[in-house]
Amino acid sequence: MFQQGLSGLNAASTQLDVIGNNVANASTVGFKSSEAQFADLYANSLNGISGNNPGIGVTVARLAQQFSQGNIETTNNPLDISINGSGFFRTVQDGAIQYTRNGQFLLDNTGTVVNAQGAALTGYLATIDGTILQGAPVPLQIDAADLAPVQTTQANFQINLSSNTANPTVQPFNASDPKTYSKQTVIPVYDSLGNEHTMGVYYARTGGSTWDVYVANDGVQVDSQRVMQGVVANQGVIDARAAYNAAATSGDAAALVAARQAYAATVGALVTDAATAAGATPAALAQIAALYDPATSVGNVASNTPDSIDAAFGAAVNVPATKAGTLIFTKNGLVDAAAMQAAGTTLPFNVVLPVFPDNGAVLEIPVALTFDGTTQYGTATSEKNSTQDGYSSGSLQRFAADENGIIQGQYSNGKSRALGQIVLADFASVDNLTPLGGNAWAESGSSGVPQIGVPNAGGMGQLRASSVESSNVDLTEQLVDMITAQRVYQANAQTIKTEDSVLQTLINLR
Repeated sequence: MFQQGLSGLNAASTQLDVIGNNVANASTVGFKSSEAQFADLYANSLNGISGNNPGIGVTVARLAQQFSQGNIETTNNPLDISINGSGFFRTVQDGAIQYTRNGQFLLDNTGTVVNAQGAALTGYLATIDGTILQGAPVPLQIDAADLAPVQTTQANFQINLSSNTANPTVQPFNASDPKTYSKQTVIPVYDSLGNEHTMGVYYARTGGSTWDVYVANDGVQVDSQRVMQGVVANQGVIDARAAYNAAATSGDAAALVAARQAYAATVGALVTDAATAAGATPAALAQIAALYDPATSVGNVASNTPDSIDAAFGAAVNVPATKAGTLIFTKNGLVDAAAMQAAGTTLPFNVVLPVFPDNGAVLEIPVALTFDGTTQYGTATSEKNSTQDGYSSGSLQRFAADENGIIQGQYSNGKSRALGQIVLADFASVDNLTPLGGNAWAESGSSGVPQIGVPNAGGMGQLRASSVESSNVDLTEQLVDMITAQRVYQANAQTIKTEDSVLQTLINLR
């Protein structure tokens, strides 16, 4: 008698509980609202037919979560990440795999990306050069190490060399004399330690369609002063100078001669190495060798001091800018590769830039020079675009995930590299995931196994950094449902009251 009304009260109470939970989580990021779904109840008759049965009430068939898309709201945290479309973030906590739509993440003290519950976001890690290593997803850890420098190996120059340019008025070429060339450009290049140098490129027109190209490091030709700056800073030279000074004050003539010769030998060996690396002419190397020769060395001259020995070796060094090759143009103003090959010069021009002074890096920078896009037109000589492939080291400044889940790190040197990639998981039946609380779900036997993939591919949603997916609770709808559930509860209570009144009437019959 009272069964129908009691079942109605229980169903309405459950619905109010669900609505109350939805309203309570209206501001919970990534929350998915639930809906109470009902089914009517019938008691079977003895003949197995229940069609004529008035029913015995209602039951809650299931509490169904609604996995509709929530609104995307922007934030100021680059580790706030929203999913626009299908999929769940895959996290791991104490070895247990969980899935969530709440993309509010932060870094723990190990650099691992975690959520407020301490569950680590999983994905694919990247190598030091930014290559994503796909495989089994692992907790994502941000590598805060400096970006290693890259030595320059290639450079391209895009320039228009005016066909109206006159030939240089002074010959031969001298990087220190602008009258010996027609145009100079500069571009930064980097040694093996990421130290920046300035490569000067000089264009000297030698005919109607031919231009000689010279290069030098740090914008000027390598001269004796720059060679000696590197030599005198060498610790061996410093020690030899100290030994000379000690001998000079000792009054021991033989010791002074030996110290002078030792100093000359030390400097001579270093100057020879430096000048050879810089591309010194055979004549310059022969002059240095003569000064280094004990039979003729400046170390044998009694009046010489370390300073005068330095000056003598420095004067023997004359390393001009290196000629890279000759550019030849067609009648249409384009680089004529065939004519250049016939003339014995081909692109790229391979040059070796010397590094002075010795800064601990490799003392040579081999560079392949190309001139893609270089022309000889009648317009004014002008540089269009010059590029090279080296860069200095850089420290990590910031990072953020792109729509494909790739976490890109931005470095102080202006470069970027991938630090990892977030993965998403989806299920054949998301409605059957097991809720765990804390905005997380777990796989169940009815949900199907997780399908792992990268964002923005294979049906997975896109990611957006500095944003979150808000709760999909519609407060207006929930408040209307609450009123309805309240009315249903009151109506079921009234049926019980009416049934009670009827029974009381029967009992009162005499």
